[in-house]
Amino acid sequence: MSGTENLSLTDLEMPGSPMQSSSEFEGFGEPKELDAIYDIPVQISAVLGKSTMQVSQLLKLGRGAVVELDRKVGEAIDIYVNNRLVARGEVVVVDDRLGVTMTEIIKSDRG
Repeated sequence: MSGTENLSLTDLEMPGSPMQSSSEFEGFGEPKELDAIYDIPVQISAVLGKSTMQVSQLLKLGRGAVVELDRKVGEAIDIYVNNRLVARGEVVVVDDRLGVTMTEIIKSDRG
């Protein structure tokens, strides 16, 4: 996820995916009404976990150092869109790259 790649909603959908049958996106209107926003880029981040340490510990880190994260192996990771938590998922391998399968959509408290 080092570069920016523009994907349309149809590029992200897979046959039988929950997104196709989900009613979470109802109420947005017909697709033609959304044409104006389809090309707006968003930043997607998948966070494996977090850790806190003192600056003195940080300065001692070197090549090969291991930083322990707050997640267990197999535990869902957080998926952010523009720094806002929107989903949780599992890390997968796609060809020779890492990817994320969304397992839970986080409902917004906003309207």
